[in-house]
Amino acid sequence: MDLINIYDMINNGKVEEGLEKLEALEKTASHQEKYDILQVYEELGLADKSKPIIDELIQHYPDETELYLIAAENAIDLDKEEDAIEWLLEIGEKDENFLQAQMLLADLYQLQGLDEVAESRLLQALQTAPEEPVLLAGLGEYYLERGDFAKSIPYLKQAEQHGFQYPEGSLSLRLAEAYSATGQFEDAMTYYKTGLEEKREMNALFGYAYTALQVKDYELAAQKFEELKAMDYEYASLYPYLIKAYKFQKKWEAAFEAVQEGLKVDNFNDQLYVEAGIVQGALENMELAEGYLKEALALNPANAEAASVLFSMWHNSEEYDQMIDLADHLQNLGETDVLFDWNKARAYAGRDDLEEGLELFGKIYPELKENTIFLEEYAALLLEMGYKEKAIATWRQLLIEEPDNQAAALRLEELEQE
Repeated sequence: MDLINIYDMINNGKVEEGLEKLEALEKTASHQEKYDILQVYEELGLADKSKPIIDELIQHYPDETELYLIAAENAIDLDKEEDAIEWLLEIGEKDENFLQAQMLLADLYQLQGLDEVAESRLLQALQTAPEEPVLLAGLGEYYLERGDFAKSIPYLKQAEQHGFQYPEGSLSLRLAEAYSATGQFEDAMTYYKTGLEEKREMNALFGYAYTALQVKDYELAAQKFEELKAMDYEYASLYPYLIKAYKFQKKWEAAFEAVQEGLKVDNFNDQLYVEAGIVQGALENMELAEGYLKEALALNPANAEAASVLFSMWHNSEEYDQMIDLADHLQNLGETDVLFDWNKARAYAGRDDLEEGLELFGKIYPELKENTIFLEEYAALLLEMGYKEKAIATWRQLLIEEPDNQAAALRLEELEQE
């Protein structure tokens, strides 16, 4: 039976019988036929059966470096990475298979955590063929995977200029990712649009929507996050950003619907509860807002945004005891954010416990002396308590931090003239 019939037998489900006939054929096969049998073994993922044939062919054809590439890939399949490296190092710089060998070596060194060695291999290959599109794309991909996005862009751009296309995936989407990560959002938007027309990838769609947020195209961002949700509603990380896209458009009902959908996917996500609280606050459902924010802090006492929004709500509604109780509760849990002492100080001042408030303001001044809101509150309390010179010094500090604050400048001028 010839190889084609055996191959058809295997493809038709008669695997065991087909492999028996293949092994029988191998015993009498010519070198060319053994090479063809090798291709079948490789396609079936039978690396252990491939190895003896590879070794025999290399013994007879030691100058055929394509066999060294096959041997290296076979060694990788057998988890013998060091053997693979040895085979690839046998391929010389002037050999036609040198570039592919260097790229495989770079992958192997990367897997071993030897990033600098991997990089040097790729750069060495680039010196040999500075306009090779596959190599340029490989270097760009290498830097992209390392998170060195700025370095990846020139190589990916050159690969694009030389007409490189990935067999699977999109060069445009890789450029979009790199541009977005380096803050070049307008360029990223262009490449995301092109890339997503070439290949629909969920992570790329997320990147496009996220980048639309950065350029303040909130309608497009919401549209793309909704498309992603339709593709996979369990893509949990999309929901906080979808909510933000609606919030920026002041579409509070749509934002809260996104919150509810997100909580169905991940009801332990404290940030979603924060968003729910903010949205309900905007809808003036203060009791609901408070409940969601408290739930966020129950899940994660370190969520500073949840605490900050709650403090702000209670400060506006003059619920000073609530502010003090929350700060004490979080501090008792071991949380140490200066925000807690600041809000306790504000609450003490608000309920006319001025001495306690002033003491706390003074205690946290070194940490918050660059915060203009804090400085304004502290200066006002100092003045109320009769410490005019300290108040003047605090307003001067405020103007150092915010020279264009006309109200503070006018107040300082008035005090200095009194």
